[in-house]
Amino acid sequence: MKKYLLAAAALTLLSGSAVAQTILTVNIEPATTWVRNFNPFNQTSSRQSTLDFIYEPLVVFNRFDSNKPVYRLAESFKLSDDLKSIDFKLRPNLKWSDGKPLTAADVKFTYDYLKKFPALDFVSIWSFITDVQAVDGQTVRFTLANPSSLAAEQISQLPIVPEHVWKDVADPVTFANETPVGSGPLTEVPRFTGQTYDQCRNPNYWDNEHLKVDCMRFPQLADNNQMLTATADGTLDWGVSFIPDIDNVYVSKDPAHFHYWYSPSSMVAFLFNLETANENNKKAFNDLKFRRAVSMALDRKTMIDVAGYGYPTLNEDPGLMGELYKSWADPSVKADFGKFATYDADAAKALLDEAGYKDKDGDGFRDNPDGTKISFSIIVPSAWTDWIDTVNLAVEGMQAVGIDAKIETPEEAVWTGNLINGTFDAAINSLPASASPYYPYKRAFSASDKGKTRFTAQRWFNPEVEKLVTEFTQTADLAKQKDAMNKAQRIVAENMPLIPVFNNPNWYQYNTKRFTGWSTKENPFVNPSISRTNPARLLNLLALEPVK
Repeated sequence: MKKYLLAAAALTLLSGSAVAQTILTVNIEPATTWVRNFNPFNQTSSRQSTLDFIYEPLVVFNRFDSNKPVYRLAESFKLSDDLKSIDFKLRPNLKWSDGKPLTAADVKFTYDYLKKFPALDFVSIWSFITDVQAVDGQTVRFTLANPSSLAAEQISQLPIVPEHVWKDVADPVTFANETPVGSGPLTEVPRFTGQTYDQCRNPNYWDNEHLKVDCMRFPQLADNNQMLTATADGTLDWGVSFIPDIDNVYVSKDPAHFHYWYSPSSMVAFLFNLETANENNKKAFNDLKFRRAVSMALDRKTMIDVAGYGYPTLNEDPGLMGELYKSWADPSVKADFGKFATYDADAAKALLDEAGYKDKDGDGFRDNPDGTKISFSIIVPSAWTDWIDTVNLAVEGMQAVGIDAKIETPEEAVWTGNLINGTFDAAINSLPASASPYYPYKRAFSASDKGKTRFTAQRWFNPEVEKLVTEFTQTADLAKQKDAMNKAQRIVAENMPLIPVFNNPNWYQYNTKRFTGWSTKENPFVNPSISRTNPARLLNLLALEPVK
C-alpha cells in the first residue's frame, strides 16, 4: 500500500509539472515516423526544429523590416572599410545548454570544422571566406575571399556548434546528435517517440527572460490531410501546411482564434537534372529548345487556381524575379524571353517539331532527334498534396504536346536526398525567399554548392552569372547592384535552367486560443513561417506569450 501511494504521489507531481508547462504544439514537416536526429548540418534526415531553436544564429536578418539585423549570439558585427573582412562580437557570458562557456573559440572551431569536413558545409562558406580567427574570447574575425557588403548575412547562415562535443565525433556526416548540446531557446528533448517529440527550454539560454514558451511539441503528421485535421480541430498552435479552402475548413471553425496570413514567398519551379545518368533524357534536358517547349506546355494559371486554390502568385518571369522581386526585374528581359515562360501548347508543339523531336517508334510520344527514347518521372514529396496536384497538371500538359512524363512521389527526405545527390531526372522544387534576388541566385547557381543542397538540383552553372552575383555583394550602391542583377537575370532567362510557375505563399496558420503575440498582417514585425528556411521563426517564437 505504501508503494502504491508513493507511486500515485509521483504521478501527481509529474502531472502537475506537465500542466504547469506552456507547450506550443507546432508542425514544420510531414513524416511517417520521427527519427531522432538533431545534426544541424544534415540537410535530409535531421529534424527541422534543429536550426534556430537548438542552434541559435549569430544574427537574424529581418526580411520583413528592410533586412535589418537582429542580434542573437552576436551583439554586433563590423565590416572593414574595404569590405574584405568582418568582425563579430559575441554577447558576454554565453553558455551552452550543458552549462559550459560558449566563446569565440567555438565559432572558430565550427568554421574550421566545415573546412575539414566540406560535406557539412551546406552553403559552401569556404568559397566565401579564406580565414577565421578568434581575436579574443568574444571576437571572431573572418577574412573574405572577395569584398562583400553582405558578408554578415552569408556567414550567419551556419549553425555554431560546441567544440567540446563535436571535436570527438568520428563521422560528423552520419552523426545523429541524439542528445544535442545547443545555444538556442529549446535544446532539451525529454520525450521522443516515433509519434511525437518535445523540445524544451534551455536552462542556460541567454535570453530566457523573453522566452515564454517552455516546450514545443511536434506530433507526427504524415501529409497535408493529417495536417489539415490537426489544424482544423485546434490541436496545432503554429502551422506551415497547405490547406485548401482555408476560410471554410479552418477559420470558420473558430473565427475568433483560427487565423492565417499568406504573403508572397519562395518561387516554385520545374527543373531537369542536366547531369542525369539517363543518357537519352540527358540529350533532351540539355537542349534549350526542349526546356523552352516544356515551359510553354505548362498551364500555370490552372496550377494556381486548381492545385493551389488561388493562393500562389503567378510567375511567368524567365529571369525568376516574379512578384517577390519585381523591383529588381529588368522589363527588357521579360520582353525578350517572356513568351517561353507563358502557357502556349501550340507554340510548344511547333518548337518541338522545329527541333526534331518526333514520334519515331510509334508509341505516341516524341523521341530525341536521333531516335532515342525520352521518358522521365517528375519527383515531388508524397505529403505535399498541392504540389502533387501541380505536377499532375504539368504531366498532363507535357503529355498533351507529346512528351512522356510521369509523376513519382517519394517521401520528403528521399526527395531532398535525390535532389542533392542528383539521382533523379526531373523535379518540382523551390528557391528560398530573401530580401533581394541575390540569395536565391547564390543558392541556385553556385557550382561549389553542387551535391550539398537541393537548390542546385538542376546542375546548371555559368561562370558569368557567378561573377555577377559576386559583384552584387562588392558594393552597397543600389544602382550597381541592379546593373549586376540585370545582366545575371538576362543570362538565366536566355538559358532557362529553371522553369518558374508560381510563387508559393508564405504558409502560416496560427491559433490565438492558447498564445498571443503572433506576427500578423496587421502587425507584420517578422516573417512568421515556421519553415526551416526562415531563421526569423525564432523571433516569432520569442514574441509569443501564453494566454492568461
